[in-house]
Amino acid sequence: MDFIELLKVIFLGIVEGITEWLPISSTGHLLLVDEFLNVNLSEKFMSMFNVVIQLGAILAVVVLFFKKLWPFSKQEKNYIKKDTFSLWFKIVVACIPGIVIGIPFEEKIEELFFNPQTIAATLIIYGILFIVIENRNAGRKPKIAKLSDITYQMALFIGIFQLLAMIPGTSRSGATIIGAMLFGASRYVAAEFTFFLAIPVMFGASFIKLLKFGFTFTSAEIVALITGMFTAFIVSIIAIKFLMGYIKKNNFKVFGWYRIVLGAIVAGYFLLAR
Repeated sequence: MDFIELLKVIFLGIVEGITEWLPISSTGHLLLVDEFLNVNLSEKFMSMFNVVIQLGAILAVVVLFFKKLWPFSKQEKNYIKKDTFSLWFKIVVACIPGIVIGIPFEEKIEELFFNPQTIAATLIIYGILFIVIENRNAGRKPKIAKLSDITYQMALFIGIFQLLAMIPGTSRSGATIIGAMLFGASRYVAAEFTFFLAIPVMFGASFIKLLKFGFTFTSAEIVALITGMFTAFIVSIIAIKFLMGYIKKNNFKVFGWYRIVLGAIVAGYFLLAR
C-alpha cells in the first residue's frame, strides 16, 4: 500500500473515530467522504472495512471506562460488583431488539434505505428532534441521574430506539441518546449507556461482516485494516473525552443544528450531481 492510499485510510479512521460517538451519523459523513476519497481496494473489502474499524472505537470505550465496566473487585464482597453485573444485564436486554429484528432484516433495510435521500432526511429529522427534546427538557431535572437508575424496561426501550439506527443517517449514538433522554435520563447518563451498549453491538456487527468477507486478506488489506482501527481508537478516545466534558455544561442543540446543515448539504450535493 502506497503512502497516498495509507493517508486515505487514516482519514477514514479519523472520520469513524469522531462520528461514531458524536450523534451526527458516521454513515452520512462516510457517504460524502466516499464521493471524494476512493481507496484503491475492492468494494467488498471497503464495505467490510467501514464496519470492522469500529473495533478500534470499541477498544477506546473499554480503555476509558474499564473501571466502570469490569464487574470484579477485591474490595467487594465475593469479589463481585453487583451494580456492574446489573449494568451488563441491562445492556444485554437492550441488545435483544437488535438480535430479534435487526440481524434478520439488516440486508433488506440497507437495500431499501441506503441512498442519499434517506440519509439527508434522517440527518435533518433527528437534528430537529434533538433541538425539540432539549427545548422540552429545558429547566427540568432529569429523573435518571446515574446509570444504576436505569431500569430493565428503560434498557429495552433504548434498545428499540437503537433499531432506528438501521436506517442510514440516523446515528446509533443519536438514536439511543434520544431514547434515553425521552425516558428522563440526563445527557451524561444517556451518553454513557450509549457507549457501553456499543461494545456488544459493534463487536457483533464487526464479527458478522468478517464472517461474510472471510479471513483471507492481501498484505495491503491487512495494513489498511490495522491502520484504520488504530486511528479510530486514538481519535475515539479524544472524541469521547470531548463529548463527556462538553455535555456537562452544554446541551445537544449544536449537534442538532449541525445535522440539519449536513443533511441539507447531502441533499443539495446529490441533487445537483444528478
